[in-house]
Amino acid sequence: MTRDWIRSTLAIIACAPCAALAQVPPGASEKAAYTGLFAAAAQGDAAQIKGLVAKGAKVDAKDGYGRTPLHVAAYGAKHDAMRVLVAAGANPNAPENDRYDIVTIAAVANDVPTLRVALDLGGSAKNITSRYDGTALIAAAHLGHAEVVRTLVRAGAPLDHVNNLGWTAVIESIVLGDGGPRHVETLKSLIEARANLNLADRQGRSPLALAQARRYATMVDMLKQAGAR
Repeated sequence: MTRDWIRSTLAIIACAPCAALAQVPPGASEKAAYTGLFAAAAQGDAAQIKGLVAKGAKVDAKDGYGRTPLHVAAYGAKHDAMRVLVAAGANPNAPENDRYDIVTIAAVANDVPTLRVALDLGGSAKNITSRYDGTALIAAAHLGHAEVVRTLVRAGAPLDHVNNLGWTAVIESIVLGDGGPRHVETLKSLIEARANLNLADRQGRSPLALAQARRYATMVDMLKQAGAR
């Protein structure tokens, strides 16, 4: 049993809920304490946002967690507020303290409408986000959000990015999934997008080997049919 194997196994155990839990949306007490643009963004009040901006409010101000009003609007799926903030100069690719941007926020939430708004506003599917040096695509693959994966692929997300755990979106759909329908559909979407199916993890285990080790028969068949080794 090697040190790398132990480290990888511990990472799998620790990371199972990581993409969902690493993001910290504003809680009820934070929202209640918000004023100005933050309160308007949380409420989705586009008219109030316009008025505050006209009076000199800073659209890229940050709360205690490094969230901008745009992050707050994205967490709440307040699309009109998002549009008004970006039109007023808010950075659609700004990260909060844990390095999540609005594209990744929507991807983790499995919120396709908000994801489309974020992309339309200039959010990039190519951003390296989170403490794991990952991408929105990797987060979505981890969680089995197949339609989010397809949306990000169409937006030019890097298919074969490797995060600091040594995993690609393909690998995460296997090792952090349950082999069930959602993750099978996610893997199918990545295969159809022509993601590299032979990029191995740090221990040299291919996606096919990882699926075989977990006895994910459907995934094994899909990978073999797609030419994985």
